[in-house]
Amino acid sequence: MLVTSKKLFEIALNKRFAIPATNFVDQNTLRAYISVAENKRFPLIISFAQAHHEVMCLEEAALLGKFYAEKAKVPIVLHLDHGQEIEFVKQAVDLGFTSVMIDASKDTLEDNIAKTKEVIAYARQKGVVVEAEIGHVGSGENYEDLEQTESLLTTVNDAKEFYEKTLVDSLAISIGTAHGNYTGTPKINFERLHEISQIVPIPLVLHGGSSSGDSNLRRCALSNIVKINVFTDLMNAAVRDLKGELNYFDIQHQLRAGMEECLVHYYSVFNTQTIRI
Repeated sequence: MLVTSKKLFEIALNKRFAIPATNFVDQNTLRAYISVAENKRFPLIISFAQAHHEVMCLEEAALLGKFYAEKAKVPIVLHLDHGQEIEFVKQAVDLGFTSVMIDASKDTLEDNIAKTKEVIAYARQKGVVVEAEIGHVGSGENYEDLEQTESLLTTVNDAKEFYEKTLVDSLAISIGTAHGNYTGTPKINFERLHEISQIVPIPLVLHGGSSSGDSNLRRCALSNIVKINVFTDLMNAAVRDLKGELNYFDIQHQLRAGMEECLVHYYSVFNTQTIRI
């Protein structure tokens, strides 16, 4: 069933677990993710990132996402990930995404607040929830410590001011993770996570979950992080076991098997539980 994340996050926060957010880039990835969600009877967030709009246009992503979500027997959120442009985010709202992210984290705090407020005003007219980001989660390429990335940790004061001025539905914070592949395991600033969670009364989101360490991610899921984004690990798992001379259909089957195994693993790590709506 196609739902917004609002009720799911309330339950996850109360029961101390996180829901995976899995980026899809085609029909095969969607089918793999939702197959696991239905088999496990767990909720899922299927995400389409603006960065992938050259692989699949937004209209196609909306049609496919809604089709599979509406058929599913478990709660499925159709989410726009890292929307960089306000008009693109508004288009996602118009096309039926139930959750959207406006990512102005590279802007000044003032501009980030202004852009987020504009998106919220538009999205809430159609019952769509909004995620924003404070601090910045950079790339994990050649990651050995946070200083080698473009990442900028979220400050408590910025998070507080941002929430109070926008009343955003959920907030992605930067506490040490990065996007993409790591050369090492990141050091998560759990003290900063605790401080923010004590002062910002909304669900918190973690980007850059792939290969951030199972113990790190489990601790995040138990510490008020309700949504954890994983994409790189799913893509790596898809191709990990490909070998030999394969035809197209064998390749598609093996790709799905790899992604499904990876998502099953992260459901366990995140302590995800069944939600009935």
